[in-house]
Amino acid sequence: MLASFAAIPYTTFPEIDLGPISLRTFGLMFALGVVAGVAAAVRWGERYGVSGDEIVSLATRMVIAGVIGSRITWVLTNLDAVDSPWDAIAIWQGGLQYSGGFVAALIVGYPTFRHWGILTKGRMLDAACLGLTIGIILGRVGCYSVGEHFGGTTSFFLANRYDGGVTREPAVVGEVIHNTALYEGLLLIPLAFVLWWLMRRRAAPGTAAGVFGIWYATSRFGLDFLRVNDETVLGLTGAQWTCLVVVIPLAIYVLVRVRPRMAARVALEAEAAERDDAAVPGGSPDDGGDGAGSISSTAGGSSAGTA
Repeated sequence: MLASFAAIPYTTFPEIDLGPISLRTFGLMFALGVVAGVAAAVRWGERYGVSGDEIVSLATRMVIAGVIGSRITWVLTNLDAVDSPWDAIAIWQGGLQYSGGFVAALIVGYPTFRHWGILTKGRMLDAACLGLTIGIILGRVGCYSVGEHFGGTTSFFLANRYDGGVTREPAVVGEVIHNTALYEGLLLIPLAFVLWWLMRRRAAPGTAAGVFGIWYATSRFGLDFLRVNDETVLGLTGAQWTCLVVVIPLAIYVLVRVRPRMAARVALEAEAAERDDAAVPGGSPDDGGDGAGSISSTAGGSSAGTA
């Protein structure tokens, strides 16, 4: 009884009524997540010398692939919620599993990635992970609005007391339950700030991507044990298998093998820029110049990377 008073009151809000217009909350938050995520990637990508148009074009293809991949993995892990082929494609009602979308998006984006220089690849991967984090946070608001990803009853202080509203998963009015959509969104907010801080501090390319992979995969792996409505294989959900087999190994590889090579490349660029400055009269502030040569050289190295 006391747990129900201490819990967060929760009523679903699948639609937002604006007079004669009614917006589906899930679709709205998904769209806002895409726009915000792409905007973040564009902002950082342009700093790295990649045009905004190229990023938007790439992001469009990756988002489409991500939605399809997310929906397929959700359907496969929630077969009991699919009664017809129409249910399988009705994404506006909710039902996306981001781990599957992440893999699908990477596959579609690879043909573009492979033409970038090594440093550009690492930097853009960091930017993409920051954008993805922002997008998932907003997307989880959509999941929260339609009532999905529920866990069992609990006395946890962040649990929800279900007070009513249409849900995509079974819920009993008055029960205090885990809501993993809420938990995941809260866990990813500090991750977004950490990634932004790493990139602002100019950490070696790939650092933010590796941190994202470890943080997101371990969070999602743990949270899925709370879910009670997802299909499992050998005790794990599809998202948990994806995190365990794909995301975590890739993140470790990026941090242990790729990141040191990126850091070495950045150091070589810096040394080359210093040599160029020394060869150009007035290029270095130490020589009495204004340092313009150093800025130009560094910018060129950052934008093109090295093949």
